Formats: sequence, C-alpha cells, structure tokens
Amino acid sequence: MTGMYDAIVAGGSISGLLAAREIAAGGHSVLVLEEGFEVGSPEHCGGLVSKSALKELGIEPSKKSFECKIDSAKVFFPNGDNFNIDSRKQEIIVVNRRELDKQVARQAKDNGAEIIVKASFKNKNSNIVETSIGNFECKVFVDCRGASVLANKNKDGVYPTAQYEVYADWIKKDQVEVYLDQEKFPGFFAWIIPSGDGVGKVGVSGNSISSVSAINEFLKNKGKFSVIRKIYAPIWIKGPIKQFVHGNTVIVGDAAGQAKPTTAGGIFSCGMGGIFAGQSISKYLKTNVESELSNYETQWRNKFGKEFEKQILARKILSRIDNKTVNKLFSFITPEIINDISKKDDFDFHTGSIIKLLGLKKSLGTAQALIGSEIKKLIPS
Repeated sequence: MTGMYDAIVAGGSISGLLAAREIAAGGHSVLVLEEGFEVGSPEHCGGLVSKSALKELGIEPSKKSFECKIDSAKVFFPNGDNFNIDSRKQEIIVVNRRELDKQVARQAKDNGAEIIVKASFKNKNSNIVETSIGNFECKVFVDCRGASVLANKNKDGVYPTAQYEVYADWIKKDQVEVYLDQEKFPGFFAWIIPSGDGVGKVGVSGNSISSVSAINEFLKNKGKFSVIRKIYAPIWIKGPIKQFVHGNTVIVGDAAGQAKPTTAGGIFSCGMGGIFAGQSISKYLKTNVESELSNYETQWRNKFGKEFEKQILARKILSRIDNKTVNKLFSFITPEIINDISKKDDFDFHTGSIIKLLGLKKSLGTAQALIGSEIKKLIPS
C-alpha cells in the first residue's frame, strides 16, 4: 500500500481541484491524481466565464490566467444573416484554462492538498484505489475524470468536438462568434473565442460529424490562419447523471454531466459541483454521517437543476430542426429583442435569453407549428 488519505480525487480538473481545496480547508488529507504531465493540459475548454461566476468560485484571475474581456457576441444563421449582442452587462471574460487550473491547484496545495501528475486511475475496490503509481487507501473517492467516463457508457449523449488554437487576422479580441448550421454542425454549432487580437480558439461540434473534416472546412472558408494547437475531445450534452453519490464514491464535474447542455461550458457549474462536493465531504469526514455526502447533490440540483432541465429541452429542440426552420425562427428577432438580451446579465443561467432570441413569447403559435408542443415547456407561465 502506497498511502492512506481521507479523500482521493481522480482528475485535476477545475471541479477536482476545487473539491480538493475545500476538503483540505477542513483539515483533511487529500490526494489529487492527474493523468496528464501537468495540471491544466490539454486545454479542452473555450475559457468563457463571467466575473461573477469566478467570484463565487473563489477565484481572482491572475495576469497569466486572464486573456481578454468580451464585449459582444455575433450569431450567424445558416443563410448568412447575423446579429450582434452587446454582452458588456454580463461581464464575460476569456481565461487561459491551463493557467486558471494551475491557480486553483495552488489554492488546493496551500490548503494542504497533495497533487501528483502522470498518475492515472485504474480501479476502485471498496476503500482501495488502484493507480498507475501504486495502490492507495481512502475514506472517500472523488471521480472527476471528465466527459470521457460518460462517453464510454452512453454514446448517444456525446458529440465529437475539435478545437484549434490559431493565429488569424479575422479574430477580434473582444467578440465571440457563433455559427449555426444544422447540415454542417447538427444539434450544435461552430465558435470563435478570442484570446487576444488575432489569436483565439476555433471549434466545431455536432451529432455524429467528422470533427476534423468539419473544422478544416470551416477554417478554410474563414481565410488565412496558422494553427498553434489542436484538441479533440468528446462533450456531453444530456445534462446531469441520475445520482452523484454511490457509497463512498462521489462523482463531480463533467463526469457527473454538470456542464451546460446548451454549450457544454462548465467552469461555473462544474466548479460549483467541486465546491459543494468538497464541503459536503469535509463535513462527512468530521461527523461520519453519510447523509452529509448526499447534501452535495441536493445543493447542486437546487442551484442548477431547473435551468438545466430547460437547457435540455432547448437542446432537444435544436437537435430536431433543419436550417430552413432555424432561419425562420431567427427571422422573428427584432432590434428590441436584441436590446433586451443585451441588458441582461444571465450568462450562467441563459434560458431566458434563448427564449427571447427565438422570439418565442411573441410567436408561440408559429414556433409550436415549426418545432412541436414541447416548446411550451420553455415558456414561463
């Protein structure tokens, strides 16, 4: 036996590191196992997050982790039409996930957590965790191994994704771009997220697409570019799993389906999963009362459950419509609707903006004819 810990975390993701930070803050021994050669790599995430979300996560972006702020989002329809949303009210920034994760790793380490890289999880049997560097014993095992865990169990909830970091003159440092096209990116979209002026992340995802072919075609149509890094990874779009806690195993973050069903973004929702889990585990280790572990799931669902249910419905709608319907729905958008969305600060809970974006309240009859009766479930009564 290599060692004994109160808790072992498999996966040095934002959720795993925040869980470790909170467990260690309670005075408990915790080991984080990261299979990569460093925390934060490879960087799967686009890095979009609101300032308010980071504040709630207890993270103040450093000079290294902060890349740029986002003032607007430009959305393109399949027919080439587009509109621009002023996002300054939402205070969205782009962070370097490699540096942000390292920043949280330092927080966890300062609290007393131990982190080992190039160490992968193999199996768990009761209190014994088998890894590539030996066996460990723990009271609580925290599974933060990412969306690949779900991809191995349910292929239907997984979309292939490609994201390239590129240099390109057509990337604007303060503007995100989203491209909807149900033929090229069925059920999802393509995106451009700047890291600065002329540099950023370009990505594509969609149901059963060849992500390599799709991103290469997208980039070819955009113009000249140079690739810095290529990342391929699955995203999970079906929302949270049924149960987060099984005995002394606690599942957190992407492994628990805690990323947004609409965009697969998860810094805030997965990060809060880590905090709720870490705090609940800390209380359990102090009291030995098993119900403390399940409080984590209750807290997360109370905060995100209703919003995620609506996002799953929005995802279901997007997966069943064609380009003609997308163009028709977006023809309902007026300058008043765009202005109304620009005044909102709901980046982390954005179903309300989706409803307004589709013009659904004013055109429910038309939308219902195009999409189906499920659209009513998205509209607040």
